[in-house]
Amino acid sequence: MKKRIAVIGAGSWGTVLAKVLEENGHEPILYSNVENQVMEINEKHTNKRFLPNLVLSENVKATTDLKEAIINSKIILFVLPTKATRVVARQVSKLLEDKVILVTASKGLEQKTHKRISEILQEEIPEGKREGIVALSGPSHAEEVAVKDLTTITAASANLDAAEKVQELFMNNYMRIYTNKDIIGVEYGAALKNIIALGAGALAGLGYGDNAKAALITRGLAEISRLGIAFGADPLTFIGLSGVGDLIVTCTSIHSRNWQAGNMLGKGHSLDEVLETVGMVVEGASTVVAACELAKEKNIELPITEAIYSVLYDHADVRDTIIELMNRDPKAEAHSKDQN
Repeated sequence: MKKRIAVIGAGSWGTVLAKVLEENGHEPILYSNVENQVMEINEKHTNKRFLPNLVLSENVKATTDLKEAIINSKIILFVLPTKATRVVARQVSKLLEDKVILVTASKGLEQKTHKRISEILQEEIPEGKREGIVALSGPSHAEEVAVKDLTTITAASANLDAAEKVQELFMNNYMRIYTNKDIIGVEYGAALKNIIALGAGALAGLGYGDNAKAALITRGLAEISRLGIAFGADPLTFIGLSGVGDLIVTCTSIHSRNWQAGNMLGKGHSLDEVLETVGMVVEGASTVVAACELAKEKNIELPITEAIYSVLYDHADVRDTIIELMNRDPKAEAHSKDQN
């Protein structure tokens, strides 16, 4: 059955998800507050700033009017930078007249509150206006989904019926969606892997090879799991698509903005230079602050995460920081407290 779906956020991922929905027979409408971008999508059927080679169907429409985007939409997909989610969710809540399924396809933790995206939506949009909240996450670069590369991701929700509805929306012969009831683990995996991707990019920028990359991914996954489990996540989630799957793709691909940013850091650029050059949101740079604060709150050791924080915000030298990590006291790989 054809459904009208509001896609809030017309960056690379939001645009590609709208493309998938249209190809699956639905009616997506993209919302952006950038008038020139909306005109380009509607008139030229392109979004060249984010996806230079993509041509959209004429059936993918865009608007700067939030009310127009959500009217008659039974599903609202949030694909926004974390820092913008709360403000826009509050605006959406005021405009809603019927219950909708809320879907988040963003990856991050809110600064100061440390909230996951689903928690922000839950706080800003009352229960009487929503059927369920679903996190859509996994190893999925927009550039590859745009050309129909094979992709598998997870639709996670405490409300399995809502997750299954989202699963059905996106399934086709190049996108396979699995459901998961552990939205906590899925969102922590999605947010925290961006931090480790910064480290992976830095290693590449310094010229380190596959051994170093594998070590970082493996021990990074240990840190992600440790923090997520402390907040109620299922340990098994972290060996799934939104855990190790997303971590691998983000730590090994030049498509990753976080990897690109880390690569520049490894080559000696400052954080300000990196953010200006990348030109899009680098979620790992803000998420690392939240992760360190959460770790302190729970008295959890996250040496890799803390090292990345020190490089970004304490101006620590990248090479010296790596040597310090390698020269820490010897430890067992895994035991009851899983020290890193």
